[in-house]
Amino acid sequence: MNMTAPPRNNLVANTNRLEFEKTVLPHFDAAYNLARWLTRNTADADDVVQEAYMRAFKFFGGFNGGDGRSWMLRIVRNTCYSWLQKNRSSELVYELSEALYDDKNSGPEVELIENVERQWLRQKIEELPAPFREVIVLRDIEGMSYKEIASVTESPVGTVMSRLARGRERLQKQAGVDEAGGKR
Repeated sequence: MNMTAPPRNNLVANTNRLEFEKTVLPHFDAAYNLARWLTRNTADADDVVQEAYMRAFKFFGGFNGGDGRSWMLRIVRNTCYSWLQKNRSSELVYELSEALYDDKNSGPEVELIENVERQWLRQKIEELPAPFREVIVLRDIEGMSYKEIASVTESPVGTVMSRLARGRERLQKQAGVDEAGGKR
């Protein structure tokens, strides 16, 4: 029986694949979530995430370490915008998690109200222009820091903070909440 070492190219490819899986695959849910919010469609999000992961794998050799989540979400974001420009350019004219309530005493009525409020909030977030929607999703749903969001969106931290404030302000206006936090 001839036992020879596997070819070097196979070892390198296998090492790169394993490193890619370790670095990028843990962020699949966040990647899909961002794509879903930006495309507003689950089937389109599936396509975008698949394309983004193929791009990430192809260019993984250029990844210099660091935060794999920000790197992957930047690729997803860019892939989303490329896909939207190609398929829905009219949407690019202007470039909360499920645990919103933690009431232990909730009954069917409270759950119904909470579901209606969550659906309303999701709809209102989807209606926001993409620059506001993406920072709200990354900050309030994905829990990313301003610095991480700046890395993903390739924007200054101040721009991220401004977009987040303006996006939240729009949501508050739609909800009829005044600046002091009370209902109008």
